[in-house]
Amino acid sequence: MSKDYSKYFHKPSLKEAVDRKKEIIINKDGLDVPSDMVNVGKDKKYFIRTYGCQGNEADSEVIAGILEFLGYKKSNEVEDADVVLLNTCAVRENAEEKVFGEIGALKKLKVVKPDLVFGICGCMAQQEHVVEKILKSYPQVDLVFGTHNINRLPLLLKDALLNKERVVEVFSNKSVIYENLPVARSNNLKAWVNIMYGCDKFCTYCIVPYTRGKERSRLMEDILKEVRDLKDKGFKEVTLLGQNVNAYGNDLNKGYDFASLLKEVSKVGIERIRFVTSHPWNFTDEMVDVISKCDNIMPYIHLPIQSGDDEVLRRMGRRYKYEEYKKLYNSLRDKVKGCSISTDIIVGFPNETEEQFNNTLRAVKELEYDSAYTFIYSPREGTPASKMEDNVSEEEKKRRFNLLVDAVSESAKKRNDGYVGRVLKVLVEGYSKKNKNILSGYSEENKLVNFKGKEEMIGKIVEVKITTSKTWTLEGEAIDG
Repeated sequence: MSKDYSKYFHKPSLKEAVDRKKEIIINKDGLDVPSDMVNVGKDKKYFIRTYGCQGNEADSEVIAGILEFLGYKKSNEVEDADVVLLNTCAVRENAEEKVFGEIGALKKLKVVKPDLVFGICGCMAQQEHVVEKILKSYPQVDLVFGTHNINRLPLLLKDALLNKERVVEVFSNKSVIYENLPVARSNNLKAWVNIMYGCDKFCTYCIVPYTRGKERSRLMEDILKEVRDLKDKGFKEVTLLGQNVNAYGNDLNKGYDFASLLKEVSKVGIERIRFVTSHPWNFTDEMVDVISKCDNIMPYIHLPIQSGDDEVLRRMGRRYKYEEYKKLYNSLRDKVKGCSISTDIIVGFPNETEEQFNNTLRAVKELEYDSAYTFIYSPREGTPASKMEDNVSEEEKKRRFNLLVDAVSESAKKRNDGYVGRVLKVLVEGYSKKNKNILSGYSEENKLVNFKGKEEMIGKIVEVKITTSKTWTLEGEAIDG
């Protein structure tokens, strides 16, 4: 007889997730910690594996902060942990397959350590079919929660620890922003700063508006306070995060938008400011002007195109045509000195014709991106595109994908060739993973630069003369090294 989880489980609902009428609520004290959970993690460890985007990485830092607030310490080995959480991604099918594979592999650990709390959180948990699969087929999972109730982790963990029962709590669409949650930063030089949550664009292929909910902007004063605090703690760089940062402030009616936020963050004086991700439809001239005028806003833009064909863009629900995108792209290249641009591209959208794919290929060759994240279309249950008939074979999609990758690689190498002989400012993050005698870091243009230098350069911004270009990296020599 199957167990009734109804008292724990509020089913994610695509119908509820579509609702955008709810009012935004700012909760300044959102962490709820029962008295008997204080120091519950003393002499215990946690392990978090993160899949997917920068938003998930930022969420994992909050989850880690909460667990450390409860007394847990971070473990780098899953076998040593008392709490194991997989923070999941739902954007593509292969990401879900990896998670289910990991859940299966961790079954053995649960047998060896029966008191281990094993949890699944993030975007996969926001999908009803995923949660039902976990409940039916993976008894080793003790805890399931989504993207909207991370602040309730102490309460959920208490139930899992004390009641020894499965705890499943997933909300469909919250309109609350929780401030002042603890954060355990994974990097002491660069920090994620959420400026908004959710997305209202509803591109036909994308599950994010359902898993992340409606667009909800943080108050500017709270964002600036966080950036000032990071600067005071010695951080060199912040990345402003949102599913569509260009829409920042539209829901607040406060008289400010993303351009004005960028300007105010720049005034804080932190050395480097980046942002992701931008939807071309919301990218204003004011934004371009602010980026071009503020020296500490980095000349790197991630600008997803998805397709270079107008009909495919229409069916994707992207709200722009190629020529409109191209105009914005050229404006950024022209006005933002030394700007580098990356993009996202989907191959094999339902019923993509050879001609339509060739339009995308032509766009990549014409625009010459610095880099691109390329994907074969992956249907997501509940999205409009998943209901579209598709007459393009998997073999054909893979052929087109390989052609696209070749075109992107060619343009990336050509762009990198242009840096040879130039001097770039590099934030040195440490030694290269491939060579412990080589320092590594990112330039203002978001180029990965490897070079010989002194250990005391780590954590500093140094000038490096580029001597060699590769497709995805640059090599050089420190000017003062």
